[in-house]
Amino acid sequence: MARLFRSAPLGGCLILALLGLTACQTPQVVGENPHLPDAVSTAQLRSGDSLNIALLGVPDASTNAVQIDEQGAISLPYIGAVPAAGLTTAELPQRIRQTYLDRKIYTAVEVAVTVTERYVYVGGEVTRAGRIIWTPDLTVTKAIQAAGGFTLYAKESKVSLVRDRATYDINVQLAQKDPRQDPRLMPGDSIRVPRSPF
Repeated sequence: MARLFRSAPLGGCLILALLGLTACQTPQVVGENPHLPDAVSTAQLRSGDSLNIALLGVPDASTNAVQIDEQGAISLPYIGAVPAAGLTTAELPQRIRQTYLDRKIYTAVEVAVTVTERYVYVGGEVTRAGRIIWTPDLTVTKAIQAAGGFTLYAKESKVSLVRDRATYDINVQLAQKDPRQDPRLMPGDSIRVPRSPF
């Protein structure tokens, strides 16, 4: 009887210890990330795209390295700003050529456009905020890894993704567990990792 009495507190301690362990476990990551609409088209040029524009068949032939600015334009010799965002690499040369002809800068000119680099932007609580070169397989988690990963203060469960002026909240913890929940990025997308209040 005495033996039974002594073991009872030990059993109670074990139960309390087990309850304590279950209380300390990481909570399950549940839910679903939003389904993002595709960007207008990867074929269309966007703000931030870097281009090489060759002007050929003219006395002062040149190749110009330009970037599409926030207003969606590029700047070229003699004609200044030319709207470029929303056009394809087949449409932009025609627009540039026509602008040179309409302003009587040249009577004949050939224009070639090539995209050199396209970017996404990662900011907030990451180790190296800045732009990341876009590739067709780039996802939210890959972009954050390319930016050096989260800081200690990052709120990983509510990362903002901005695409075409719409904002989506992404739970990166969910994306890390399930690759189907890891949205693929498009050129010009912007990711911002907020600071956790804790």
